[in-house]
Amino acid sequence: MPVTHARKTGVKSMALPHRQVVAIVDDDPRLLESLEDLLESAGYSARSFSSGRSLLSAGLPGLDALITDIGMPGMDGFELRDLVKTKEPGLPVFLMTGRHEIADQLSARDRTSCFRKPFDAQVLLATLAAALGDRHMEGNDET
Repeated sequence: MPVTHARKTGVKSMALPHRQVVAIVDDDPRLLESLEDLLESAGYSARSFSSGRSLLSAGLPGLDALITDIGMPGMDGFELRDLVKTKEPGLPVFLMTGRHEIADQLSARDRTSCFRKPFDAQVLLATLAAALGDRHMEGNDET
């Protein structure tokens, strides 16, 4: 970690590395709070939204990943994912659902990025880290 020097005080301070930003969209405030705590404890910066519309109003620039509930009033997680993918095609999007019948009907592609509630926090963090690592590597590809 780089060390910077404060000009006036001469005190050394540690420069903080960029924290990857993960947006969470769910209409359950308890889940938002829990996921925000989990992500921040793992070193991410979490931004919580109670609806897809509120996320879109805030804007997508600066986001590194999105985790969204499927079953929400107004705009569901599938609609949000599809809209986000048109604006930010490379943004990793993860779906969550408490309705297991929906998860069972997902395509193989969607199943790998869908988590059933309650989900294993360590599996979610590992999947997120892998997706963000892959995205970071694509951005550094010089070929």
